Amino acid sequence: MAKMQYYVAASLDGFIADADDKMDWLLQFGYEAYEAHYNAFLAGVGALVMGSGTYQFILDEELQAWPYGDMPIWVLTSRELPTAEGANILFSSEPVELVAARALAAAEGKNVWIVGGGNVAAQFATKGLLEELLVSVMPIVLGSGTPLLPIDGTPLRLTHTETTQFDSGAIGLTYRVEFARADA
Repeated sequence: MAKMQYYVAASLDGFIADADDKMDWLLQFGYEAYEAHYNAFLAGVGALVMGSGTYQFILDEELQAWPYGDMPIWVLTSRELPTAEGANILFSSEPVELVAARALAAAEGKNVWIVGGGNVAAQFATKGLLEELLVSVMPIVLGSGTPLLPIDGTPLRLTHTETTQFDSGAIGLTYRVEFARADA
C-alpha cells in the first residue's frame, strides 16, 4: 500500500538547513555517494508534496531540467508562485488531509514524498498522515537552524525498520511512524 514518506537529510543535531536557511553545508558531501539510494527511493514515488520555500529553493537553483519529470507535485502555499517549465505543479492552500488524499490517488499505488520543509512534514505528522520517516543523518553538527520535524503536541512514536551506511560517514535511518492514518 502507498505511504506518505518524509525523505530528508539532516545534521547530526537535527537540522535540515543552517541558521541562515541555507543548505550549503549539505552540498559538501556530494551526490554520487547517495545517488543509488536516492534513485531507488524515487522509483517508488508517484507524487510529491512540498512547501513554497522548498519549491522556491528548487526554482532558484535554475536547473536545466525540472528534476521530477511530469510527476504531480502539490506545493502548499497561500501566495502566487511561477510554474516551473515542464513541471506538473498544483498549488494548494487546502488542509493537508485533502492534499494527502489527492496526492495518494494521483500516485497510483506508489508512495507520496513529502519533500523538504520540516514544517510541511510536521503538518502531516500532526494529522496522523506521515507514515514513514527516512533521514540521512550527515556527519556534521550545525548548532542551530531549521529543525528536522518541528511537531507540536504528542510526540511521534517511531519504529526503526532499516539502517544504511554511506561511505561519506552518513547513516540512512528509516522509521515507521506508529500513529499514521487509519486506513494504512
